[in-house]
Amino acid sequence: MKGLIAKKVGMTQVFDESGNLTPVTVIRVEPNTVIATRTEETNGYNAVLLGVDDLKPGKANKAYAGVFPENVSPKRHLKEFRDFEKDVKIGDTVGLELFDGSRFVDVTATSKGKGFQGVMKRWGFHGGRATHGSKFHREPGGTGGCTTPGHSFKNTKLPGHMGFKRVTVQNLKIVKIDPELNVILVRGAVPGNKDCTLIVKSAVKK
Repeated sequence: MKGLIAKKVGMTQVFDESGNLTPVTVIRVEPNTVIATRTEETNGYNAVLLGVDDLKPGKANKAYAGVFPENVSPKRHLKEFRDFEKDVKIGDTVGLELFDGSRFVDVTATSKGKGFQGVMKRWGFHGGRATHGSKFHREPGGTGGCTTPGHSFKNTKLPGHMGFKRVTVQNLKIVKIDPELNVILVRGAVPGNKDCTLIVKSAVKK
């Protein structure tokens, strides 16, 4: 498994040699520092703990700072990647070179929060007639049976909190990798706001 912690910059578009337009998301990948390693003998599984974004001195409490080795400053974001394909040691840095030769990636992030929404926006209900006097426009409609036991059915789609969930978009094609700018361009959109933290992994289905 290949994986890095990254940051979403935004979306733009690129043109290929034939003039075809491709919408892409720009993802900045700063060097990830190896904080710790997990081994089968000690922990029961193989993994690597990566971290990015240095914290200001004094911002990390004693318990959190104890996670980091002496030669590594406390990081704001941490992520553990199991079965890491590259051999690394504590204190090493891993960057975009990890995805050299890869064509597709999976991107995980927290989607945009949209607050409390009705059934039309949340679930795509068509709603009732828009004509005068119908008295049924954006309501969810019936929610259960009218006979015994007369309760609402499970998994009924109703209004509620929309968004702000952990979302993974799979099989995003890598359009370009720019090591000078530390950015990777992937085709299509990825979840989350601008400047949000992303988890970029090698595609598991490709």
